[in-house]
Amino acid sequence: MKNRAVVALFVAFLLSLPALAQQQPANSTTSDQSSPATSSQTTPSGDTATGKAPLQYESHQGFWGKVNPFARKKYVQRQTQPIRDRINELDELTSANSKMIKDVDGRAQQGIQQASAKATEADQHAVDAGNKATQAQTTATQANNRLTTVEGVVSNIDQYKSTNQTEIRFRPGQTVLSKNAKSALDDIATPLKGQRGYIVEVQGFSSGKGQEAIATSRKMADAVVRYLVENHEIPVYRIYVLGMGNAPIQSANTAQDQGAKPKRMSGGRVEVSLMKNDLEQLASSSNGAVQAK
Repeated sequence: MKNRAVVALFVAFLLSLPALAQQQPANSTTSDQSSPATSSQTTPSGDTATGKAPLQYESHQGFWGKVNPFARKKYVQRQTQPIRDRINELDELTSANSKMIKDVDGRAQQGIQQASAKATEADQHAVDAGNKATQAQTTATQANNRLTTVEGVVSNIDQYKSTNQTEIRFRPGQTVLSKNAKSALDDIATPLKGQRGYIVEVQGFSSGKGQEAIATSRKMADAVVRYLVENHEIPVYRIYVLGMGNAPIQSANTAQDQGAKPKRMSGGRVEVSLMKNDLEQLASSSNGAVQAK
């Protein structure tokens, strides 16, 4: 009986040891036996990534020292719960940092694309400005050339040059136009329709003497003018007519030989001269400039 009692007391003592060990304070650590153990990241200045103090583990766990072979599941869970919480906080912090980095990268890429688009737009504006400047320079050059042409025309507005001449022959004592005479007048007058800057000079010459010759030459010249006005609608203000009578005719040989006398003609004739200035040339250049635009 005594042996059984001793064995029972020994077994009871062994079973009470775990309970006594777990009743020790969970944070019973000494300053010389504890050391910080962190489950979170720390910065060079000692601050953790979560902004909380580092976790500490117990260096002494009651009766059994550093290791308690009889620790229960709840005790282990209570000891590891802070570590799991800290790990979850680090996961959340890592996820937030990743999201922030993605947002920053997205904004940076968007900014780069916008800057590239604006740079491309600025280049296009620069190209357009260069084209407009070239066009303006071309227009200015054309305007300058046209101004020079206009100045030349204005300065020579009253300067007419002979461009075409024809001679109408009349039989002695007649002032009626022949078929050949009308054909010659048609050749010189038909191209004048719609033109500007021209005049027609008509001079009549007749044989005879004095006022009678002048009157006859004027009648022949008037016959030519009447045909031009009635058949070709040439304005009267563009025709200058003069009866020269029996005035001597200045020929080329006479001009070369100053000592020779001008010859007088027999019968009658009318000289028709087409005279033009530079207005027609100016009108042609203006039409060309409008078509070029």
